Amino acid sequence: MPHRTSWFDRFVMAALAVASCVMLLPYLWMVLSSLKSNMEIMSGASGFFPQQASLDGYKTVLLEAPFLLWLRNSALTSVIITAATLFTSALAGYIFAKHQFKGKKLLFILILATMMIPFQVIMIPTYLITAKLGLINSLMAIILPNLVSSYGVFLAKQFIEDIPQELLDAARMDGAGELKLMVRIIAPLILPMLSALGIFTFMNAWNSYLWPLIVLNDTSKMTVPLALVYFNGTHMVNYNVVMSAAVLITIPVIIVFLIFQKQFIKGLTMTGMK
Repeated sequence: MPHRTSWFDRFVMAALAVASCVMLLPYLWMVLSSLKSNMEIMSGASGFFPQQASLDGYKTVLLEAPFLLWLRNSALTSVIITAATLFTSALAGYIFAKHQFKGKKLLFILILATMMIPFQVIMIPTYLITAKLGLINSLMAIILPNLVSSYGVFLAKQFIEDIPQELLDAARMDGAGELKLMVRIIAPLILPMLSALGIFTFMNAWNSYLWPLIVLNDTSKMTVPLALVYFNGTHMVNYNVVMSAAVLITIPVIIVFLIFQKQFIKGLTMTGMK
């Protein structure tokens, strides 16, 4: 049996390694294409690897466009959305998990129901509300509709329900208020879940394309995903420039994932156990 298990483990590891390489292949192709000239990409004569590596695409992105300003806009909106989502999700999850009030189940069902509605359905009403508030062509138009996540509320509620009520009652007897309970007791216990939710939220906010394209008009207010449209010419697409911008866009997400990798994996494991 140990011999069979060892061979089975090796087979699984080999299969996972092959699957990982296959999934990384598009990203590798994107990086290598960013090092080619536009004519080389369009001709397709060089194959997978560039004939002569060039950084002209990166120079165009960084020098001929306000890419650093777009990077700042994306970082600002993504960080604010992530922080607000983690706070509202933990707070609402705590209320639904540990407090009793009239209409609790109905309200929670309504929150879950919003997860089933595609964004395209509420896109026009959201735009009209944003326009009434005078937020069109402002970064607040991106931040405001994304301050609360129904998925985050659901996930936080499921985790907080497993926290013993006796622990919270003991903290209240020691004089802890509700906010102190959240900061000192609830938050550390659900940290793996918050890390996983934070990475997903940051990735969604960073890669958001359709909504910023609708509400942002000025070049100075653009976010980095819109750079992919900015670098597309009217009659010809600068593929090497687009690929260079795409590589630069993915770097912050990779850095965030590497920093919170352990907590992210732990959070996913605990989510699966749920």
